[in-house]
Amino acid sequence: MNKIKPWLSAMRLRTLPLSVSGIILGGCFAFYNGKFNPWVFALAIFTTIALQILSNLANDYGDGMRGTDNDERVGPQRALQSGAITPDEMMDGIKLNIIIVIILTMVLIWSAFDSGSILYILLFLLLAGLSVYAALNYTMGDSPYGYRALGDVFVFVFFGLVSTFGSYLLFVHTLDHVVVLPAISIGLLSVGVLNLNNMRDIESDTNAGKITLAIKLGKEGAKRYHFAVILGAMLVTILFSILYYVEPYNFLYLIAFIPLLIHVKKIKSAKTPNDFDSQLKVLALSTFLMSILLGVGYILY
Repeated sequence: MNKIKPWLSAMRLRTLPLSVSGIILGGCFAFYNGKFNPWVFALAIFTTIALQILSNLANDYGDGMRGTDNDERVGPQRALQSGAITPDEMMDGIKLNIIIVIILTMVLIWSAFDSGSILYILLFLLLAGLSVYAALNYTMGDSPYGYRALGDVFVFVFFGLVSTFGSYLLFVHTLDHVVVLPAISIGLLSVGVLNLNNMRDIESDTNAGKITLAIKLGKEGAKRYHFAVILGAMLVTILFSILYYVEPYNFLYLIAFIPLLIHVKKIKSAKTPNDFDSQLKVLALSTFLMSILLGVGYILY
């Protein structure tokens, strides 16, 4: 029982809403096109959550073993760093999580496609394998991409493009230009969350030898980059709702712009690591809210 709290902490539950934002959008647009399966939607959500938890456990293990998580780091204390979970226990948890991801992926594919959809089945098996690779190799392995300033690229691709396109494809069984701009928007906001995390950890990451894009850009450069991805996501979403306008409900997502604009203002004046850390939940939940409102805005009629 005394291990439950450390494991829940290691799973970093506050990151889970962000991870399913693309799934929600893909599902809503599939519903709008009359091709929605609630069972497939639920499986897609669970599979994505399992992948995010796998990523969080691997991140805890990788940073903990490399000494990146230390007393200089700001934010919730990691499980390995605190000693609440041993390296062997964490590795066992990672292996168990991989098994869960494999099982959920197989059930999801079996539920979404028939035997004639062999190309889509192979595509999703490939995407699942790449997703597991991305989850593990952010901080683990001999040359983790999170230590080579490549995290932003992977987050944009997997949290934005793969998540939204993949979700839509599960229902509609075809690629469609309608989800391109929403996928880009969610991807940019997800990059913003990572950049916020990296701005918070600039000093501790530098001392630990971890190279992130925020370190390469410097604090002020990283701030400008942050404003660009957040405002870029907002502009892309506005463009989408204009190009694909159906009814006034399509602009329901503008409600989510309120916390996003307040967030941008807060980051502009942010100076300390705690200033950045306090905005992580704000940006993640604002992204989640926008995905819901944007999707719902197209299924209300």
